Amino acid sequence: MIARAVPPFTLRGEIAGLTGLMAEVAGLAGLVSVGSRLCLRPRGGAPAVLAEVVGFRDRIARAMAFGPLDGLGPGAAAEVPTAAGSAGLSFGGPGTLAPTDAWLGRVIDPLGAPLDGRGPLPAGRPRPVRAPPPQAASRARLGPPISLGVRAIDLFATTRRGQRLGLFAGSGIGKSTLLAMLARGAATDVTVLALVGERGRELREFLEDELDPAARARAVTVVATSDAPPLLRREAAVAAMTVAEFFRDRGRQVLLLMDSVTRYCLALREIGLSAGEPPATRGYPPSVFAELPRLLERAGPGPEGDGTGHITGLFTVLVEGDDHNEPVADAVRGILDGHVVLDRRIAEAGRYPAIDVLRSLSRAASGCLIPERAALLRRARAALATAGEMADMVRLGAYRAGTDRAVDAALTLAPRIEAVLRQDRAEGSGLDDAFAALAAALAEGGEDG
Repeated sequence: MIARAVPPFTLRGEIAGLTGLMAEVAGLAGLVSVGSRLCLRPRGGAPAVLAEVVGFRDRIARAMAFGPLDGLGPGAAAEVPTAAGSAGLSFGGPGTLAPTDAWLGRVIDPLGAPLDGRGPLPAGRPRPVRAPPPQAASRARLGPPISLGVRAIDLFATTRRGQRLGLFAGSGIGKSTLLAMLARGAATDVTVLALVGERGRELREFLEDELDPAARARAVTVVATSDAPPLLRREAAVAAMTVAEFFRDRGRQVLLLMDSVTRYCLALREIGLSAGEPPATRGYPPSVFAELPRLLERAGPGPEGDGTGHITGLFTVLVEGDDHNEPVADAVRGILDGHVVLDRRIAEAGRYPAIDVLRSLSRAASGCLIPERAALLRRARAALATAGEMADMVRLGAYRAGTDRAVDAALTLAPRIEAVLRQDRAEGSGLDDAFAALAAALAEGGEDG
C-alpha cells in the first residue's frame, strides 16, 4: 500500500492568557518546540501577528510576538502552518531567510520584508536564521591583513580577514560616523549593516548622508528600530548574520557591522525576563550570555577548502556610563579577537575618530605584521605612553626640556603621531598608506626618537 502525499494544512490552538509581552497558547503540546513560528489571529479581522515559541510552562506554549498584541485575547486562534517533507510532517518550523545577490543595495526588516519602497525582494534558497557556526576544527584560518580605511585601526589594531573586533564606546563619541567610514573604506566585496534598536530618524540620515552611492550599492542593511518589539530587535542581529553567511558561502569577502551588541543583549534580556527566567548579572538572565557566543562565533572564516570567503565582523558595544567593565562589555571582550576603544576625552579634545590606541588591541596582529611594521608600532606606542604619563607635569611646568632624552623625544613625536591618527570622515586611507604616514612621522623625530 502506497501512502498518498499529505497536503499542507494548519493546526490551531488558542490563546489561554496574555502576560506582558507573552502569549500563552494551549492545544499545541507535542506539536511545537522552542523556536517554532506561530500566527496569532486578533479578533475583528485584523492582520495576523507572527510569533515565536520561546518557552513552555507545563503543557502551555509561551510565545512572544514580532508585532503589537492589540486585538488579541483569551480564545483567539493560534495557527501553526504544517508541511509534508521527506522526513515526514513538520509543524511550525523555525524562521528562515532567502537572500540573493539582488538584496545588495536594499534595506530590509529582520523578517526579510523590504523597507526602502523599491518593491519586493527576490527570494533565493531559504536558510535557517538560527544556524550553528562552522566546526572549529574544520574552519579556515584567518586571512591576510585587510585595510579597513581608518588609519587608527589599521595601525594599532591591524585586522585580518575573518577577524572579529569589538568597538567599545559611550554615547555621543562618534560611533556612527566611524561605522560609516568603515562601510565606505573597507577593502571587502560586501557590507552587511545590522542596525539593532537604533533611533528611527537616524536611518535615512545614516544611509543618505554618511554612505556614498558606491557603499550603499554593495551593502545590505537590516533594521529594527528602538520601538520594535524585543523579538524583532533580537532577530535583526541573527538575520544580518544569516545574510553575511550567504555571501560568505559564495566566496565573497564580507564586512559585517553590527550596531549594537548591547541593544541585542537588552532585547534578549526582555525576552528572558518575560519568559520567567531569573535575573542574574545586573538584571541579565543566564540565557543572554549563552546566546551571545552563539551569535558572535558565526562570524569569521568559513569552512576550510570549499571556496568560501570570510566574515570580518565589527560589533559595537555601547558601554553604559563609560563603564568598560559592565557585563556585556566583559563578555564580548572575552569572545572577540580584539577591541577598539573610543574615548570621550579624546572626542572632547577634537581628535576624530576618537580611538584610544593605547587601549585598543588586535589579538591576531602578531600573525600578519612584518618585523619593520611591528617595530614602528612599538616605538609609536612607547612614545604615546610616555607623553601621556608626562602630560600633567608638562602642563604644570614641572618638567624642563633636556632632563630626559627619551621624554623629550616622546613629547616631540606624540603630536606627529596624533596628526596621523586624525582623519576626516570623508578621507580615504589604505593599509600601506597608513604605515607609510606613521613611518614618516617617526622619522621626523631624528635619532633620539
